[in-house]
Amino acid sequence: MSEHIRLSIALCRIGFYTCLRTLCCKGPPTPRPEYDVVCIGLSGAGKTALLSRLCSEGIDGIVPTTGFSIKAVPFPNAVLNVKELGGGCQGASNGGDDWRLCTYLFQWSHGNVQRSDNIKKYWSRYYQGSQGVVFVLDSTVSDEEMEACRSELHLALQHPQLCTLPFLILANHQDSPTARAVPEIKKYFELEPLARGKRWILEGSTINNMEAVRESFSQLIRLLEEKELRPGRI
Repeated sequence: MSEHIRLSIALCRIGFYTCLRTLCCKGPPTPRPEYDVVCIGLSGAGKTALLSRLCSEGIDGIVPTTGFSIKAVPFPNAVLNVKELGGGCQGASNGGDDWRLCTYLFQWSHGNVQRSDNIKKYWSRYYQGSQGVVFVLDSTVSDEEMEACRSELHLALQHPQLCTLPFLILANHQDSPTARAVPEIKKYFELEPLARGKRWILEGSTINNMEAVRESFSQLIRLLEEKELRPGRI
């Protein structure tokens, strides 16, 4: 056997064993980081439908969330554990802290209850441990309801447990002819002066364009990743 043939066989063996070692010794894929996110907004803003579509679930027969629900929303580079805080109290038990919290939230979302320390005590039970905030608003509501939405967002931006977190603000139902444009909402909510120094994103959304919604959530994930790298800044 000539020297060239022996050399070729040796190189083939080296290549084969290298490939075999790579295939056999390959470890499990790196787990995706998980982030805990709270999703808030007035009742009827479309929070449940957006989250259901993000999880590839059907939206037929969707009803307003009672109390709260949690969904693990997968993305290529992360998993968002989204805790959706409902605005209504249908189906709540007749007694206990959860019922009182549900009643407060329902009344507060309609502008009928002052934002007292007692209410905040119940909210903190749901906010605690959150790493980011998704705020969903209905772009088609009346001026009165939009003002209530503005007040809720301002309160969230200044809440002790949320004020340092990244915010994704979704102006939902943008496919409706009566929807306010995103720049109009941004100006009305006074986000530039109020949220100066904070990290926030304001985007339009609709369940009829989930690709854009996913991109908005991907932007939030990037803010969460930056916050992990620089925990002392926001």
